[in-house]
Amino acid sequence: MADTDDAVPIRNRLFVLILQHPHERKAPLATAATVRALLRRADLVVGLSWPNLSRLLGRRVDQRRWGVVYLGSARPAKIARGREIIALDRRGDAVPDQETALQGLEGVVLLDGNWQEAKTLWWRNPWLLGLHRLVLNPPGPSRYGRLRREPRREALSTLEATALLMQHLDPQAEAAPILLAALDSMLAEARPSDQPRVNA
Repeated sequence: MADTDDAVPIRNRLFVLILQHPHERKAPLATAATVRALLRRADLVVGLSWPNLSRLLGRRVDQRRWGVVYLGSARPAKIARGREIIALDRRGDAVPDQETALQGLEGVVLLDGNWQEAKTLWWRNPWLLGLHRLVLNPPGPSRYGRLRREPRREALSTLEATALLMQHLDPQAEAAPILLAALDSMLAEARPSDQPRVNA
């Protein structure tokens, strides 16, 4: 993890809740703890299943004002129309009024783990089906490059996904550049000196 001990947490409006698969805690280049350290309104919980969102947060919440980064079969390039974050309905179609769906969100849930681990978290927590499904359509591939393979072009590290969400859904926090700088620092330490840096 990048050195974030002395960092002043960012004052973000959008709450970020990260559900981390237990195996991901020890994975090289795991980024969820860095997100938690850098954002004032964020939480990281480790496990496989939880009864509901309110129990996780320790307070009552309106699930209609929460989203989850969705791992389904939707291919964002086919539905995005230039958008980097797309809200889907239960059928997997883009909702007609994207601005209303996205700007009204109080918080977002991210599933942290490799592709198979994230799918396990999705299926073991049926309450996620009640949240808005968000699909990411980043402008470029993950900054991981060859250090950690991603299964799809739109797959990002948890830290990169958070930065993209912050950029579009909580721009006043100005969190995205700080989050990405922390990731770049982490990758610089891990990358062999002969491997070129890949920027998104």
